[in-house]
Amino acid sequence: MHPVSQRVSDIGGRLARGPVGARLRTGLLVLSFALLLLVGLTLPNAAASDLGDRGWAPGTLLPFALGPALVTAAMWTAYTVGALAVALSLLRRDGELPRPVVGALAVAAALTTPFGSGDHVSYAAYGRILSLGDNPWLESPDRWRGGADPVVSRVEAPWTEEPSVYGPFATLVQGLTSLGGGDSLRETVWLWQLVVVASWLAVRWCLRRLLPGNGARIDAVWTANPLVFSVGLLGAHVDLLATALGVAAVWAAHRHVGVGGAVLAGTLGALAVSSKFTYAVFLVALLLALGGRRLGRSVVLVVSAVVVTGALHVWAGPHVYDQLGRSARAVSLATPWRWLLEVSGGGVDVRMRISALAAAAAVVFALCLLRLVHPVTRSPATSASTAAGATVGADVGVGARALAWVVVLAGGYALAASYSLPWYDLMVWSALPAVTVGAVDAVLLARLWVMAMAYTPGRVLGMTPGVEDVTMAVRTQVAPAVLLAAWVWLVRTAWRDGSWPRRAARPGGSAPRR
Repeated sequence: MHPVSQRVSDIGGRLARGPVGARLRTGLLVLSFALLLLVGLTLPNAAASDLGDRGWAPGTLLPFALGPALVTAAMWTAYTVGALAVALSLLRRDGELPRPVVGALAVAAALTTPFGSGDHVSYAAYGRILSLGDNPWLESPDRWRGGADPVVSRVEAPWTEEPSVYGPFATLVQGLTSLGGGDSLRETVWLWQLVVVASWLAVRWCLRRLLPGNGARIDAVWTANPLVFSVGLLGAHVDLLATALGVAAVWAAHRHVGVGGAVLAGTLGALAVSSKFTYAVFLVALLLALGGRRLGRSVVLVVSAVVVTGALHVWAGPHVYDQLGRSARAVSLATPWRWLLEVSGGGVDVRMRISALAAAAAVVFALCLLRLVHPVTRSPATSASTAAGATVGADVGVGARALAWVVVLAGGYALAASYSLPWYDLMVWSALPAVTVGAVDAVLLARLWVMAMAYTPGRVLGMTPGVEDVTMAVRTQVAPAVLLAAWVWLVRTAWRDGSWPRRAARPGGSAPRR
C-alpha cells in the first residue's frame, strides 16, 4: 500500500475505534432501526401487505402511509447506514447490547406489519389449508375452495399458483398459527410473528452459551445488525425458525456430551431440515465438528435425525418436496448467473448448466472460505466458567467448530446459488460470531447489503412505474456487479492471505488466538 494511503487508513482506523467511532456507530444504528420500524409501523405500502382487520392482533400504530418512492428510499437508507454501522461494530469489537434494548427491539418487531415480501401471507395460507384438512403441498392458493377463502385468497403474486415449498415441521407450525388466527389473516400472521421473534431471541440465547465472552461480536453480527433484523425478523421469514432450530442443535451437541445430547441435537437438526431442506447444512457441520473421535455420538445424531425427519415426512406424504426440482432451475435476477442466462438465450438446458456451474462455484467458494475461517478460541470467560463448573459436561470446542463449518458450507452456497434471496443468508450470519473478525465478514456483509437493496421494496404490487424501473435497475445491474466483485475479492483474498496448509485455518482444528 502507498505510504499516504496507509497513513489515511491508520487514521481512519483510530477514529473508528475511538469515542467518535462509538458515537457514529450508535447514531447510524438508531437511524437504521428507526427507518425500518417506520416502514413496518405505518399503513400498508409497497413493502407491506394489507392484512385486513386486525381483530385482537396489534393494529397500525402510525396512521399514515408512505408512498412507493419514500418506502424505497427509507429502506435503502436504512440498509446502507446499517451496513456501515455493522462494519464499525466489527472494527471496534465492542458494543454488547443491554437486555432492555434487546427486549425493546423484540417488542417493536412484534408490533409491526411484516414487510419486504408477501411470504408471510403464503405461510398463513399453507397453514390454513393444512388446518382445514387439505394438503398444502398439492393445493395451490388460487384454486383451493374456489379462491374464496378469507385467508388463502389473499396470497400475492407471483405465488398464487404455487403449492407449499416448505418442509413439514414449518408447515405444522404454520398450521398451529392458523388454528389460533382462524378466519383473520392479521391474527394468523401476528401469531407467526411471535414464533419468528422467539426464534430471533433463541439464536442470541444459544450463541451466548456457545461462545461465552463473545457477546459483543454476537450482537454486532446478529442482534444489532439492521440487515438481519429487517430481512429476517421484520420480514417474518421461515428461515429464522429454521436458523433457530439449527443453532439450537449445535448448542445441544456442545452442552450435552452424552447420548442424550446427541439425540437432542439430531432431533433439533431434523426439525430444521424439515422446515427448509437447505438447513441440512447444520447436521453436516455437526458431523464434521464431531469427527471420527466421537463416532458413537455421530451415529446416534444421524439415527435420531433420520427417525425424526422420516416420521415427519411420512406424516406429510410423498409430495412435500415436489417443488424442489423447479426451484433448482430458477435463476434470480440479482445474481451474475442471470446475465449468463440472458446471453445464452434461456431454456431448460441452459438453466440446468447454470445450476451445475453454480454447484461447482459453491465448492470453490467453500474452499476459499475454508482458507480464511478461523474459529474463535476459548475466551477468558469460558475458562472462568469452566473452572466454576458452569460448563461441566460440555464439549467446549464442538460448538465453535460446527458453526465455523456452517460459515464455510452455507457461505459458499449462499454466494454461488443461482437462485438466492437476502433471507437465505440468515443461517450464515447466525454462525458468523463463531469465527474471528476478517475478510469473510466483509465479503458476507457486501453480499447481504446488496441483496437487501436489490429486493426493495420486495413485493411486485403497489409500485409506480418510475420506482419499478429504478429498483429493477438495482436488481438486474448493480446487484450482479457487486456480487461478481465479491466473488473476485473472496478468491483473491483466499489465494493471497489464506492459510490452507496450516491446520489452524481449518474449522476442525485449533484456531490462533484473537
